Amino acid sequence: MGCVNPTQTPDTGSRSPELRMTLDALGGLRADLAGDALSYRPLPPLAPDSPALRFLPRRIRPHAVRLPHAAVGFLALVTFLLGFDQLTGSVGPVALVACGVPTAAVLLTLIRPASAFWLSIASTPFVAYLSGYDGWPWAPNSFAAHLFVLVVVALRTGPRAAAWMWVITAGYATFTSFFLGMSAGYGSNGAEMLFFSALFLLVIAVVQIRRQADREVTAQQTVTAVERSKRTLLEERTTIARELHDVVAHHMSVVAIQAEAAPYRVENPPPELEQAFLTIRENAVAALTELRRILGVVRAEDYEAPDAPQPTLADLHGLVGNVREAGLDVSMAVTGAVRELPQGVELSAYRIVQEALSNVLRHAPGADAKVEVSHVLGGLGLRIANGPARGLVKPTRHPATAPEGGLRPPLSTGAGHGITGMRERVTMLGGEMTDGPTDDGGYEVAVFVPVQREGADQ
Repeated sequence: MGCVNPTQTPDTGSRSPELRMTLDALGGLRADLAGDALSYRPLPPLAPDSPALRFLPRRIRPHAVRLPHAAVGFLALVTFLLGFDQLTGSVGPVALVACGVPTAAVLLTLIRPASAFWLSIASTPFVAYLSGYDGWPWAPNSFAAHLFVLVVVALRTGPRAAAWMWVITAGYATFTSFFLGMSAGYGSNGAEMLFFSALFLLVIAVVQIRRQADREVTAQQTVTAVERSKRTLLEERTTIARELHDVVAHHMSVVAIQAEAAPYRVENPPPELEQAFLTIRENAVAALTELRRILGVVRAEDYEAPDAPQPTLADLHGLVGNVREAGLDVSMAVTGAVRELPQGVELSAYRIVQEALSNVLRHAPGADAKVEVSHVLGGLGLRIANGPARGLVKPTRHPATAPEGGLRPPLSTGAGHGITGMRERVTMLGGEMTDGPTDDGGYEVAVFVPVQREGADQ
């Protein structure tokens, strides 16, 4: 086994915060410019719906996806013309190097942005020397080329790379101006380079940081909307579970009472029958106990158990009357052979109509509404429709997700969560639901809930 020197400390503990910050900064330099210098990264074309193309007519946008490439080509042409004008028409290897290298650095930003920066800054003294320019260290064409390279590379990378490019440019300008330019008697244009490059890079960095912040805010809003939708769904399911507890508890109580009374209705019942009824009663009582426990889990802190029985379809007339008193002109029609339905179906149907009419009151004031209840073969049909609003519509907190017309999904202030709650109840009963705007500017909700006939085969 190896020995550990007690004087040594872990690497993370021995490093000071200043040293760690320096190493992190150097790591950013290596990741952005040094280690990525030779990587092949072609500039992709723009998407036809890119914000950069919004100023163009829609029919031209698909043909303008190479606009950034054309812009870089134009900058390269400007660089070449500046170099050629400086050489006063001389042709030869010197002119080729003085004009071609800065131009190549600009074009290289299209495929290898980090390499373009290093080529631009490394070629600067040679171009200045070969062109015979008395400024130092940038000749006019290499001055423009370096600015172009800084801008394009910063746009293609990010603020951290832009900061490193400016720091390297500042160090290079300082060294060449004070140690090379002054010793040779040249003037210096390093201050101009640092000023203009800092101005351009600062604007680019601010724009990129703003766009990144906008993307993060959009992503956070998307996550928040998804979480809000999930929470709404869970709250609605909890509400449905609390309401159905009374229905199920009633049935289980009836089972327990009938099982307890059944042996007394038969003269001299066999012990096996008494034991069977006793088992049924014990199971029913145990189920009631578990239901109470479940209700305790899903009960909200401010939940109060209802004093009255859960409503049924027979209570719809009272509901419609209350809505009329609230100012809504609503009519109701019942068709088909009215029959008693399972309590869970009647409760859910009542809540669906209640929530729909509440939505009309909130979101389509002054509109006419009608409720149709259809007892059809094999199930129950509901249709709640309203006309266009004729009053001031109450604004929703989420207008982007609210359908037009009235029966839109609200943030519930009543029994449920609008369309979401209705759909959950219908799904629970194995039914179907459609909703959407009508041709006259209103809104309609149609529901069908299958109901098995009594005595049908299971």
